[in-house]
Amino acid sequence: MATDRCVLIDRFLDWLKVVKHLSARTIAAYRDDLRALDQYLQQHLPTVGWAELGSESVRAHVAEAHRGGLSGTSLQRRLSAIRSFYRYLIREGHSLANPASGVRAPKSPRKLPNVLDVDELGAFLELPGSAPLTLRDQAMFELFYSSALRLAELCALTWADYDAAEGMLRVLGKGAKTRIVPVGSKAAAALSRWRQHSVGGGDQPIFTARHGAAIAPRSVQARLKHWAREQGVWKRLHPHLLRHSCASHLLESSGNLRAVQELLGHADIATTQIYTHLDFQQLARVYDAAHPRARRAVATTPAITAKARKPDA
Repeated sequence: MATDRCVLIDRFLDWLKVVKHLSARTIAAYRDDLRALDQYLQQHLPTVGWAELGSESVRAHVAEAHRGGLSGTSLQRRLSAIRSFYRYLIREGHSLANPASGVRAPKSPRKLPNVLDVDELGAFLELPGSAPLTLRDQAMFELFYSSALRLAELCALTWADYDAAEGMLRVLGKGAKTRIVPVGSKAAAALSRWRQHSVGGGDQPIFTARHGAAIAPRSVQARLKHWAREQGVWKRLHPHLLRHSCASHLLESSGNLRAVQELLGHADIATTQIYTHLDFQQLARVYDAAHPRARRAVATTPAITAKARKPDA
């Protein structure tokens, strides 16, 4: 029975590769999640096939994995893989129902993205020197912050994507969706300086490595780490931190959640709403520090308290 289960998993993974054209990384994630379920069945229900598996068994598997330390987010991904697998099994006639359709993963506390404040970012972006490598890095970092790009989006940019006259950039985002984003004046000036030293135009990459090929994501991360040390930034700097900071600063200034959603390229506005929590945290800190009815009472020592107390009447 276990062999039959594995055969159907392999067929499903082949279908994902050949028909759905999913990436090797995504297929590997499906494989890990489905094999984890199969291992659970080998231990607890070795004679049960995919067609006989019930919701209570899927729920028990999720509970056991959660007790073993798997996060709610990881369990949500696993349930998504199981649901997709069963949609395939139903379509191919190997099952009549989807036992994972009514199962929910435990919620994980949502982590808020870290951001740099405006002053911290302003100081970091003033890279010293005019060497070509420095000009390239400054243009990269300015564009990250100006247009809230993802790392893969920045590495894939060509000069044909950039309209300097209009100050606009065409970005190919997730799901091969294209969006147009503005480029700020500081980023435009940095791009102009870098363009004088870069080789090529048109379909050539905007940001290149030594041999003219598009810069690799790991190289961008390494350059950020290098400049963080040089500029004395002790927070962990990574490309998404610049993206998060841009979104947070825009929302804080404008309050326009829909515009920020468009800039970031989020398909669902619920994804963008995490930045409203960041903004609220800032508001709460300002309120606690400034509002006369919100200020925390300063603790006093017993000696001071005793001196200030009036004698009983």
